[in-house]
Amino acid sequence: MRLIFMGTPAAAVPTLKRCLDDGHEIAAVWTQPDRPAGRGNKLTTPPVKEFALAHNLTIHQPAKIKTDEARELFASHEADAAVVVAYGRILPSAFLRAPRRGCINVHFSLLPRYRGAAPVNWAIIEGQKETGVSTMLMDEGLDTGSIFLQTATPIGDTETAPQLMDRLALLGAGLLSETLTNFETIRPRQQREAEATPAPMLRRETGRIDWSSNAFEIERRVRGLQPWPGAYTEYARSRLIIWRAEALHAGDESSSGSSVEGEIVEAHADHLIVACGHETALRLVEVQPEGRKRMSVRDFLNGTRIRAGERCG
Repeated sequence: MRLIFMGTPAAAVPTLKRCLDDGHEIAAVWTQPDRPAGRGNKLTTPPVKEFALAHNLTIHQPAKIKTDEARELFASHEADAAVVVAYGRILPSAFLRAPRRGCINVHFSLLPRYRGAAPVNWAIIEGQKETGVSTMLMDEGLDTGSIFLQTATPIGDTETAPQLMDRLALLGAGLLSETLTNFETIRPRQQREAEATPAPMLRRETGRIDWSSNAFEIERRVRGLQPWPGAYTEYARSRLIIWRAEALHAGDESSSGSSVEGEIVEAHADHLIVACGHETALRLVEVQPEGRKRMSVRDFLNGTRIRAGERCG
């Protein structure tokens, strides 16, 4: 097929690579503009653009797509289909109609569950045991189009959002390949609206830890909110990001069911334990103090005077 590829982050690269490996013609690659990132606000190239440059593909990075110029450029590719993987913008109806066979989205959830911008993160945060990838014929709704194919995979007990995304990106590439190969024979099926759940965009405030929650919910947020915004709390008037943690029941070693929520109940050697709601506690394993690098709790405690009885949050 003659394809337009639309994607931006690293998770979209395996699908673009698979399209090339399968012999499809890439008429153009559309990706988000280069943007400042990091402490130095250095202009950063999207991973999809880096791959496209390395393979001499035509690249477009419009700042806005709801313009006549963008619409005409998109239509000028005369593509059979557009493949969309985490492009970063909602496509106008004129874009959806332009390719002869429509726009095919690779979405990282088992639709209709987790429609929206952050399906991988919310699947972990909400304690799902499995998730997956769906290919979908896009319509004007938010991830509401008819489904071509789906594949499921379990979520590991300690798996973080980046780790899960890496696996889903590879699954998605294979599923898209299968979808294009069997496009003429697949019968798209409508989603069941009654089963739909949202996966809203993550915000900085989403990462703030509520210590009245049980420790198992907090531990899932630690894994699910990586790499951004990170699960964080305040200690000594500065932000402390938690990168790895272990949830404890009341009665487990070093946990306490009688302490105030957010109170540090133990702080020595490798043990930094904070009381949580519902008679649970969270053992911090790896943290990042504001303005410093990630470090083990042992290293953090060696450089910080923390005592049991102090409060987080």
